[in-house]
Amino acid sequence: MKKISPEFIRAIPKTDLHVHLDGSLRIETLIELAGERNIEIPSHTEEGMRELVFKERYRNLGDYLKGFRYTTAVMQDTEAVERISYELAVDSFSEGVRYIEPRFAPQLHINRELEMTSLLKAVDRGLSRAAGEFNQSPGVKNGTEPPYSYGIIVCALRMFGKGFSRYYDELMNVMEFAPKKKIFRAASLEMARAAVRIRDAGLSSIVGFDLAGQEDGFPAHNHYEAYQHAHRNFLHKTVHAGEAYGAESIFEAITELHADRVGHGFYLFNTDKITDGDIRDRDKYIFDLAEYIADKRITIEICLTSNLQTNATLKTLSDHPLKKMLEAKISTTFCTDNRLVSRTSISREIELALNEVGLDLKQLKQCIFNGFKRSFMPHTYLEKRDYVRKVINSYEKLETEYGIA
Repeated sequence: MKKISPEFIRAIPKTDLHVHLDGSLRIETLIELAGERNIEIPSHTEEGMRELVFKERYRNLGDYLKGFRYTTAVMQDTEAVERISYELAVDSFSEGVRYIEPRFAPQLHINRELEMTSLLKAVDRGLSRAAGEFNQSPGVKNGTEPPYSYGIIVCALRMFGKGFSRYYDELMNVMEFAPKKKIFRAASLEMARAAVRIRDAGLSSIVGFDLAGQEDGFPAHNHYEAYQHAHRNFLHKTVHAGEAYGAESIFEAITELHADRVGHGFYLFNTDKITDGDIRDRDKYIFDLAEYIADKRITIEICLTSNLQTNATLKTLSDHPLKKMLEAKISTTFCTDNRLVSRTSISREIELALNEVGLDLKQLKQCIFNGFKRSFMPHTYLEKRDYVRKVINSYEKLETEYGIA
């Protein structure tokens, strides 16, 4: 295989469809905002925060998630949220990402001074400002390069408890005697209704709905009503599934929640993760599920570094199921998950896919194009087709320039 240079990887148009806003701050911004807002953090130096919080490797998923208590703490006002959104877009666009879909759970940021509409508008302002600046480049202005663009994905959460956020504390107080499952269901439905309502009121950059949080013990079907509302109102749908649980979780995401894409899907091929006793032939169940995903072009949002950091069973990326997904002709695309927490970028994820997973040039190209084709881009179908054509033309021109073709 021809050698792929880092310069080529940075130059080609790319997407990041699975990137958490509250996991992708600049570390210096986190430290600065914490100081300005009198928020306690373990260290006020970049070196200290990387040593104590944002590490190269984590013991487990719980260890990985600890950093979010600090990132969400500084994201409780519109000024901070707009700045963080802008900087995420700038950092992404600077490495050749042309389209991003930042996602976050508004419930973690809503407070008595910040309601959901203002919060989402702040995110949009930050992303829009960055896109506007980058779209002044000569290639974009003369139409030879695809422009920079974005969409926003609103997340609901599978579960939560007292002290999780002001929003959830008040909800649990109101529904004090209700079963927790009912409380979780009500919260996700409210998020779906709010996302649709705010989108329809003019914030067209809201393009999708997501479900995140602990899979084991908190099944997707608990959030059926929320996804039905999103589905009926033409809001695209993605679901975290198969990250820490098995194929059954992915099956539920697709069949119960109408998922257009699946976040992670790491345990898709793992028969040991199947727990349903009624599934007698586990190999056939997984084969049929993979075939269905491939046939319906349900895209898996691949997060290599994040999976390596949070799954103890994955010792090396050469064992990552991405290769098997590609062999099954499943649509996949490269994502960062959390640029800060995983200390990564899309360019780095692609380098890992090439050098450690072992993707070839054809597979790389297809994964890149999948990201654009299966995005939730807030444009008409014909506009999106034109955009993808520009991406393909730009990519193939760069192949020639770098001697890849």
